[in-house]
Amino acid sequence: MPDELKARVARAAKDAGTTAHGFIVDAIAEKIEAHERRNAFHAEAQQRWAAIEGGENTLSWADIRQYMQQLADGENPAPPVASTVER
Repeated sequence: MPDELKARVARAAKDAGTTAHGFIVDAIAEKIEAHERRNAFHAEAQQRWAAIEGGENTLSWADIRQYMQQLADGENPAPPVASTVER
C-alpha cells in the first residue's frame, strides 16, 4: 500500500476510533455489501423486465406520473390499472 494511502487510513481510523486494520476490514466489507446489493438490484430488474416482455401486467410511467401528480394536488384519484405493454 502506498505510504500516502497508509497515512490517510491511519488518520481515518483514528478519527473513527478504531485500528487501521479494523478500518480496512470495515471498508472492504462495505464495498462487498454495496457490490452485492448492486448485483441483486440488476438481477431483479432483469427478472422483472423478462416478466414484462413475457406479457405480465405493469403500470406505465405516464399513468403513474399522472396519479402521483393528482395525489400531490390533493385529489383522491383511483389508482392506475396495470396492463400489458403494447408492442
